[in-house]
Amino acid sequence: MLPRSLPEPELFLPERGEPALRWGVLGAGWIAGFFVAAVQKHTAQKVVAVAARAQAKAESFAEAHSIPTGHSSVDALLDDPGVDVIYVAAPQSEHLSLGLRAIAAGKHVLMEKPLATSAADAQQLVDAARAAGVFLMEAMWTRYLPQTRMIRRVIDEGILGDVRSVIADHGQPLADDPGHRLLRPGTGGGALLDLGIYPIQLDSMVLGEPTSITAVGSLTPSGVDATSTVVLGHGEEQSTLMTSILTRTPTVASICGTTARIDIEGPFHIPTAITLRSHDLFEEPVVWRDPTGVGLMDGLAWEATALARYVGEGRAESPLHTHAETVSILATIDEARRQLGAR
Repeated sequence: MLPRSLPEPELFLPERGEPALRWGVLGAGWIAGFFVAAVQKHTAQKVVAVAARAQAKAESFAEAHSIPTGHSSVDALLDDPGVDVIYVAAPQSEHLSLGLRAIAAGKHVLMEKPLATSAADAQQLVDAARAAGVFLMEAMWTRYLPQTRMIRRVIDEGILGDVRSVIADHGQPLADDPGHRLLRPGTGGGALLDLGIYPIQLDSMVLGEPTSITAVGSLTPSGVDATSTVVLGHGEEQSTLMTSILTRTPTVASICGTTARIDIEGPFHIPTAITLRSHDLFEEPVVWRDPTGVGLMDGLAWEATALARYVGEGRAESPLHTHAETVSILATIDEARRQLGAR
């Protein structure tokens, strides 16, 4: 029998003792805009500065988002003594170099996903942050959403029994523009690094590091991965994860246990709902919907409050998404891309 109600998740609510950090934003694209809006609306954090490739773009972004300072260069932002933490929202091909510069400047870093374009580069960032004594976290916002906190509690309390499989997909039609960054090998292109990381991180959260990786798929004319189906083995457990930049898929996920299953509504990586289903076909499922009202891209706020809490606790990494796990997930992507022959 399923429980008729689900346990209350622990939320990263603002103003619960975390410091109000002063944030600098590196990059002025669409994701930076959503992040800043979410932080300003739903957290106690302070966005105080921004820098972009062009000063005019930084100033325009600052004006649009009521940010006090639009810096003329990356160095000016990193040298700003009024900035505690840098949110890096630049293209992923620049994550290693910009991350190392921010760390060297003594700033905490929230790096937009993926942390880097390879496991080796991610490890370099981790090593640098540890040596400098600053906090480093990949902006895998899904990990900090209320639904994910709920899923963790359901699994930890044994409601699913033993988890046997994760099934997930993420596809968006992003390959129509031949100049799109995801079609260029030099900018960290391909479906796996940008979209496939979401199903893979879900599998990692639930079942840990895989013991075997099998990938099939297709490449774009430019040589990056366009589609892939990745089967991850975990001893007796096995997961199937699909991603594509050629079509929009349901972007749903299921976590399957020996006594029950969780289905996560699509898009599963943003604030949505979960359904707990028994193996008994006739038993009524239990549905949980995010009650916070923090929907869609406003969900980016949760990771900012989480980072501030962890910094206030004196941590060097997120306990919900450790450095070791972040690197491991990228190692899985490295191997899948290698099997596909992606550039």
